[in-house]
Amino acid sequence: MKHREFKDFIYSHFTKVSKAFSSPKRFELLDLLSQSPKTVEVLAKETTMSVANTSKHLQSLLESKLVSFKKEKNYVIYELADGSIDSILSSIKVLTEKQMNEVKHTRVDYISKASEIEAISIEDLFSYLEQNNSQLIDVRPKREYEAGHIPRAKSIPITELKEMFASLPKDKTIIAYCRGPYCIYATEATEFLKEQGYTAYLLEAGVHEWKKLNQLN
Repeated sequence: MKHREFKDFIYSHFTKVSKAFSSPKRFELLDLLSQSPKTVEVLAKETTMSVANTSKHLQSLLESKLVSFKKEKNYVIYELADGSIDSILSSIKVLTEKQMNEVKHTRVDYISKASEIEAISIEDLFSYLEQNNSQLIDVRPKREYEAGHIPRAKSIPITELKEMFASLPKDKTIIAYCRGPYCIYATEATEFLKEQGYTAYLLEAGVHEWKKLNQLN
């Protein structure tokens, strides 16, 4: 193999993988799978795509070897092919906010409702919990909680919050988190709990951010 052939071969494969990240829907699929393995049907519902269109995007991700799948009874379960993909997704998000201020401003305005909701950082989380006057809740789907969650968090999926919120202590501050800085579930949970008379904060982070912080420490 000649030098130019080597370069063309290597860079063509670099772009083959990077191309898989160029679709907003495929990026969202990867983001969802970073939380836990999921069926095609669940992914289609989360991304508001048809099952056929979801399958087409997943096929592209399979061809790029970014996802893998297994069969469980009548279901096909997809998952990330490698744990390092989490870091790639995170790096792209950080770089995008750094280079495009409008992304960060839009996120802050939408997630925290233009400062109507008080948000706390992952760095400050455990200072709240150590005072023993706060309760952390994970409002993601149960399967994502079971795949990994922040220690001391109680699972209350957003779809079950209205039935389960009464189990939360009124004398404690409730801190809600979901899939990370771009997930609206924790915002919805915080809004609802405040309406019910709770003192509630939004954690502007998720499991991945918590893991990253612990790796640095």
